[in-house]
Amino acid sequence: MGRRRQVIDVPGVRHGTAPIPMAVRTGNMVYSSGIHGMDPETGEVPADPARQVELVFRHMRTIVENAGGGTDDIAMVIFNVVGDELRPLVNDEWIKMFPDDDDRPARNTHIMPLGMGMVIHVLMTAVLE
Repeated sequence: MGRRRQVIDVPGVRHGTAPIPMAVRTGNMVYSSGIHGMDPETGEVPADPARQVELVFRHMRTIVENAGGGTDDIAMVIFNVVGDELRPLVNDEWIKMFPDDDDRPARNTHIMPLGMGMVIHVLMTAVLE
């Protein structure tokens, strides 16, 4: 019998030393762990908020593609951000990834403190064909 879960990684991005995958696929569902704006080239979370936002969107794309899907399969995204001032940055990247007003995932945003220099942290669910 095969494994029920397929671990999905983002090369160069990790949760420190914690034994947590970036995402898992089970059946046609993809569930992410916390997606943060770590730069895969440096292994660091950049200080620039716009760069962190750009990276979380890039990591969402990588996760869903590495699971065998595409951004059209993303069904729900939950954003945790440190303040309302990040909404325009998130909205800019959101529109780039999902330009069609009538074809976007569900979305929710929570304002909360985040550690380790993060200004954004994302949870994503995708449903693959």
